[in-house]
Amino acid sequence: MAKTLTFKILEKHLVDGRLEKSASIGIKIDQTLTQDATGTTSFLLFESMAIERVKADTAVSYIDHNMSQFGPENHNDHLYLQSVAAKKGVYFSRPGNGICHQVNLERFGKPGATLLGSDSHTPTGGGIGMLAIGAGGLDVAVAMGGGAFYLTCPKVIGVKLTGQLRPWVASKDIILKLLSILTTKGNVGCVVEYFGPGVTTLTVPQRATVTNMGAELGVTTSVFPSDEQTKKFLAAQKRENDFQPLAADEGCEYDRIIEIDLSLVEPMAACSPSPDNIKTIKSLAGTKVNQVIIGSCTNSSFTDLMMVAKVLKGKTINPSVEFAIAPGSKQVMNMLAANGALGDIIAAGARILESSCGPCIGQGFSPADGVVSVRTFNRNFAGRTGTKNDTVFLTSPEIAVLTALKGEIVEPEKSGIEFPKIEMPFEFTVDDNMIQKPLPPDQAKKADVIRGSTIVVPEAASKLPHDLKGKVLLKCGDKITTDHIMPAGAFLKYRSNVPVYSQYVFNCFNEQGKPTFAQRGLELKKNGIAGIVIASESYGQGSSREHAALCPMYLGVKMIIAKSIERIHKANLINFALLPAEFENPADYDKINADDELEVKNLNDAIKSSDFVMVKDKTSGFEFKCKLTLSARDRDILLAGGLLNFTKNK
Repeated sequence: MAKTLTFKILEKHLVDGRLEKSASIGIKIDQTLTQDATGTTSFLLFESMAIERVKADTAVSYIDHNMSQFGPENHNDHLYLQSVAAKKGVYFSRPGNGICHQVNLERFGKPGATLLGSDSHTPTGGGIGMLAIGAGGLDVAVAMGGGAFYLTCPKVIGVKLTGQLRPWVASKDIILKLLSILTTKGNVGCVVEYFGPGVTTLTVPQRATVTNMGAELGVTTSVFPSDEQTKKFLAAQKRENDFQPLAADEGCEYDRIIEIDLSLVEPMAACSPSPDNIKTIKSLAGTKVNQVIIGSCTNSSFTDLMMVAKVLKGKTINPSVEFAIAPGSKQVMNMLAANGALGDIIAAGARILESSCGPCIGQGFSPADGVVSVRTFNRNFAGRTGTKNDTVFLTSPEIAVLTALKGEIVEPEKSGIEFPKIEMPFEFTVDDNMIQKPLPPDQAKKADVIRGSTIVVPEAASKLPHDLKGKVLLKCGDKITTDHIMPAGAFLKYRSNVPVYSQYVFNCFNEQGKPTFAQRGLELKKNGIAGIVIASESYGQGSSREHAALCPMYLGVKMIIAKSIERIHKANLINFALLPAEFENPADYDKINADDELEVKNLNDAIKSSDFVMVKDKTSGFEFKCKLTLSARDRDILLAGGLLNFTKNK
């Protein structure tokens, strides 16, 4: 039987379950990836499993998020991660070496391998033919310990690419086009697989841009075949031995096919406040812009920035624009410096930021009030920049650099600037001096782990009560992101200290002069009453940050009731013993108010064997039904009091 590439990779890694659509399956994980904003918690949880050394083939810990280091918190995390990596058999990518997804693509990615990362943009690895999946830090900790990763056997959406991109049209526009079709919701449990003659025209960095921002679709991951383009990239990285050809079988069946003729794609932008608010550059032309940033794990490759340098050579950034670039890795930065391109960028007036996530997660470079910021990033959720009521357009580097020169969004063909065609280098500069190898096992046993005062072991989850008595702490609307639940930016430095970070749960909904969500939750917890959150569609989209489950758990939240819940967040809720439930009748959402008292009787019995649970709203005086869409393993985890207890019991 002809198979999709997705199912070929799954089949080789299957360790539990059957490859049947919608079934729960467990797969072996070859590689793991963590970063410092999620990694500290992940390694603290890994340590609590009392496993001496990682069992995944390759595990890498990256420092790329919390780089600002205001106060001791971030550096404490870095020293902890460096020392625990050395002891536990993990490669450590030091601060300054680059963004995890860019470096992993350059130095570790392997076609046909599985990668699990504690970052939602881990699917970047699909650009090199990996099945790369983002997950919560606890799931990654289990995978580091040799445990399988469990997911729903996916539907596969085939995207057939034909034709070839025209000048000034970028691979970013491919994923923006797809976002205009699929949007950010309704794609849970799917994998996007690219095929067709247009695929061969795209380089690995171009493919990685597409799979990276594919995370915004809400799919499990995205994947490209491994072909001559993949072979060229790996050979240029001096890793040709990692190459293997991989493709779907001729005549395989997809659950849905979307055809995109690359020659018809036009430059686009995702406008505030969501990555699926897509408009053409033609329709936005003339919009004044005061800030432009080129970088992030989506668009900071060598070829991206060489194009920027060629366009900027001999020119000056518009005086109304503050412009910055953030090269994705030390490799990119070194190569730009060596060939003079970095000098051209600086001469034009660019500010050079660290090879890190930086502004993409609200770490500096926030825009002024009331201005438009054009960024080559993957997310533009409201306030993510660190500025309230921000206006952010997500574009390709091609559109961003023209905007920086003109001070407004301009149609490329009307810019008067010739498009510079950039070729992939025959050879990349390879220097892994900033990747620290783990200690040999005999030395590792004697090594100490450095634990600063701001690193606090997370509180363990507790079992759900047999009869749940709760109160609605918050009623919120559609598309509540993990940024809404747990703010990033300046708050990221508290991630290693859950009691402190928990003070900012749903900070965006707190009202001045009134008790915060955290204060109300802790008060209920003290009195033995569970906190409950009511939400509408697509709750928990965005980042993989498990703190969006861990911190509410610390505050006593026991249940989320929504019209729909996104994949990674739902898994994180289950991992920390918070029950994810969905309205059987979406209209019931309108009948519930904040502060209503809710009751669920025989909760554990429902979790054990039912697909539904009855909830009584004692305040409004009505009863409603909620779906429990749980695998047998999900049920066991919830009944055990979370994944950590479940794993220890196993």
